[in-house]
Amino acid sequence: MRNRLMTSLAIVIVLALVFVLKLYVSSYFFDALLLTVACFCAYEMSKILTKMEKYHEKWAVCVFPAVVALIMLLSAGFDAEFSLIWAILVVIAVMAFAFLITFLVGIIFKGRTKKEMRYRRIEGSLNKYSLNKAFNTLIGLVYPTFMFMFMLALNHLDDFTTTFTKAESFGGYISFVALLFAFLIPIFADTFAFLTGGLIGGKKLAPSVSPNKTISGAVGGVVWTVLLSVCVYFILNSVQSIYLVFSETGFAFWKVLLISFFGAIVSQCGDLFESLLKRQAGVKDTGRVLPGHGGMLDRCDSYTFVAPFLMLAFAIILL
Repeated sequence: MRNRLMTSLAIVIVLALVFVLKLYVSSYFFDALLLTVACFCAYEMSKILTKMEKYHEKWAVCVFPAVVALIMLLSAGFDAEFSLIWAILVVIAVMAFAFLITFLVGIIFKGRTKKEMRYRRIEGSLNKYSLNKAFNTLIGLVYPTFMFMFMLALNHLDDFTTTFTKAESFGGYISFVALLFAFLIPIFADTFAFLTGGLIGGKKLAPSVSPNKTISGAVGGVVWTVLLSVCVYFILNSVQSIYLVFSETGFAFWKVLLISFFGAIVSQCGDLFESLLKRQAGVKDTGRVLPGHGGMLDRCDSYTFVAPFLMLAFAIILL
């Protein structure tokens, strides 16, 4: 418990620091943090796939976060020529190319592939094995990196002015607000689902996936996330510069209710999905990089689902 509390405190301090640096120095500090986290998560996902005997190209899965970051940063930097939609399409094209290359390499280098199949005691055709390996590699690219990519997009909402015309001239406050809710919603949902479930108990939510989660905890997580998100909204609304952002973009009270409500549900779905992967892989944690918490993916599983949802929500608000 002591390790868990100390790690949580360190995470809060780091997040607070990068939020301040983002607002007053540069968004690239947040990019560096997000890229580091994504690389750890991708590496841990690669290990999970291996544990599940879903063999893949590990280098592709582990290098992909850097490729995605480069594409997103170039798109944000040259927004006059490119847009966020263009960046997403390029990333999807890279994933499709990686899938094709992985499949073709398996077929072309038959000796290497057959040796690999013998080592892993896999029977069947070489073509089928190569196709499965390419598909498993694609899975490792989509989760968590492609989904986590939207955190980078949220960090540069103010730069994608070609896509989001309402995002101009707000001094970075739109992306600040978007990222703040993207981080707070999973924290609120996870913390109060744990506390409410422990206090009330009751029927299990998904005993075959995560035995400790209860329905009362899930409901409590949603309710408290909505209440606390509304409190955060009113606090932010009292700051003049952010009040102007809210009023000019139409970020009203009822939108916060909807975003926090569905965001809390999506967050818990992300947690359950990662628990399902760990159950199938037969592991308790994805790693040990965060003492008391396990792996980076254990800590960031909710964000992989919340990031695309928040990106969609703020895209609707800003378009």
